[in-house]
Amino acid sequence: MSHVAKSEADPIDGRPEGLEQPKAGPGEEHSSGVDVPSVELPEGVKGNNDTFNAEEPPPLPPRPARWNPLRQTSSVAPAAFSTTQASARPRLQATATTAVSRPDIHTQSFQDGSHEISTNSTQLSPPPKSWTGWGSIKRLKIHDGDDSASVRSYAPTLGTAGDVESLLGDVLGSEHTSGWNILSRQLEETGLQLPDASDDEEILHGFDHEFDEIDSLDSSADNEEELLDQWKSKRKHFMILSSAGKPIYNRHGDDNLISGYIGVVQTIISFYEGAGDQLKGFTAGGARFVVMAQGPLYLVAISKLGENDSQLRVQLEALYMQILSTLTLPNLTHLFSNRPSTDLRRPLQGTEPLLSALADSFTRGSAPTLFSALECLKVRKSHREMINKTLLLKRCESLLYGLVVAGGRLVSVVRPRRHSLHPSDLRLIFNMLFEAEGVKAGGGENWIPLCLPGFNKNGYLYMYVSFIDQHDEEEEMSATSRQDEIAVLLISANKENFYDLRQMRDDVVEELEKNGSMAIIRSAINKGRYSATDIVPGAVLQHFIYKSKANVQFTMPSYEPYYTTLLARRRLLSLYHNLHAVMHAKNAHLKVHHCISRDGVSLAWITPLFELYCVAGPNANRNALAQSANKVVQWARREEERIFIIGGA
Repeated sequence: MSHVAKSEADPIDGRPEGLEQPKAGPGEEHSSGVDVPSVELPEGVKGNNDTFNAEEPPPLPPRPARWNPLRQTSSVAPAAFSTTQASARPRLQATATTAVSRPDIHTQSFQDGSHEISTNSTQLSPPPKSWTGWGSIKRLKIHDGDDSASVRSYAPTLGTAGDVESLLGDVLGSEHTSGWNILSRQLEETGLQLPDASDDEEILHGFDHEFDEIDSLDSSADNEEELLDQWKSKRKHFMILSSAGKPIYNRHGDDNLISGYIGVVQTIISFYEGAGDQLKGFTAGGARFVVMAQGPLYLVAISKLGENDSQLRVQLEALYMQILSTLTLPNLTHLFSNRPSTDLRRPLQGTEPLLSALADSFTRGSAPTLFSALECLKVRKSHREMINKTLLLKRCESLLYGLVVAGGRLVSVVRPRRHSLHPSDLRLIFNMLFEAEGVKAGGGENWIPLCLPGFNKNGYLYMYVSFIDQHDEEEEMSATSRQDEIAVLLISANKENFYDLRQMRDDVVEELEKNGSMAIIRSAINKGRYSATDIVPGAVLQHFIYKSKANVQFTMPSYEPYYTTLLARRRLLSLYHNLHAVMHAKNAHLKVHHCISRDGVSLAWITPLFELYCVAGPNANRNALAQSANKVVQWARREEERIFIIGGA
């Protein structure tokens, strides 16, 4: 049976409402323009008449009620859709909020890019108002105590006071309460895992021996199995090999011991390349393998410490930059273009300590590498300006960069106005001076040709390094830690300017001694880093890292008294790695992230101006941690010109 579609303007006969059908004149039959035959209703169906006459158009069936899910008032949905009453549309939020969805819908993003959406069946309370400005996190207005805030974030993505509150009421310091058990079951259903201190204990067990050297194979290779067990027990490995499969560098074990494993890695990479694909990473045996191809080199990181791919790639990039600082990119390309099977170990001979020192800093945990920022020595603005003026007044014509460095922290810098000093380049310099022992063992002054890839990876610069003796002659040299050394670094593009730069160094040191700046630097070093309680007295805060995005610099307090051991610092840096990974995940749009575990409570806060990562003890109150974060931000703004170098000289 065919039907004639009707316009929405008239629900009855297709004409606009209010317009009557013209009456038929004498002798005229009314016609609708369509010949309608006589139609009989099916048996059992009754209408106004049993049959319809062709002279009269049949009445149209009743139009179904329009079902609009966007209307405020509820209506009955057509049978084709649902037999239940449609729910009313929720009231749109008129105030500013950081929520990306309705407060009763929670979206969990996973590392593989997938999402899982869940809803709360309980009645939801209105989401708390978002904070205004970047300088403070306002106290959340939730009526059942301080510990009823969001599980994952202070942003109102989970603005409930229902189920979340019952799970986290007063169980922060307990390991085996019913709340933790309920939370564990829910996380298991979603495929997530509750942070387990036992897993960390197992991974970091014996971490103090992570940097012990592995013995060499004996002539009969009887100790091969024992050495391989030692090699496998390491939590982190770095390998560098050429595209032809030639080993160049590996952090643990010699080439004879792990040649088979290097061959396996090369085979896997070649298999994917042969298929027209590029292998970037995979997981096997509880370790994450990340592969990075840079020209003729393959760099591989193997980690059991929980870092994500992007963080491991930054570390591999730093190792590649260390190689370029020795060879430069044109030389590296030239070596392999003429002979793809070139053994690069000979040109890099003598740089293994630099690569190993850099790799070990990543294993211990490197805040400058993680945050891609510099750390500066805290001094008064007027004192720093005096040091800057001294460098400017005594500078020679061939000077490109001039730096005063104290224990791996920048004190002052003179640079060309159009050229900044890249953090990765400074990281290479600091690694050479304060991590590896080669430069310091060379004596009081050194003349070093090096390439700074962030500045120009195609050529060499020449660096004059002079360590300033800051102890009495009666003191032994070994009594002063390398982290307390003061060094003057002068960089030039002219390799013949050694004597000019040495004269500048003498003039600068003499002037710094005369105007009292050297004493100020020594005092700042002896005082050490400030403590978290100096910033927020009596607070729950144990440690934090504040990064200024505009200045590409960060500041942090002393590790004491909570993180004095190597293992404790590694755990702290692992926590910062996790917070950083969550905040910078591709699928995440978080501004504030709040994390609770059995070992501690942490908070990450990101704005266009700064990044802040805070850590407190396991029994810390969440609102107290948020208030401490506010005070840290306010302190950093007040002390900005002391803790950071603003603009340089």
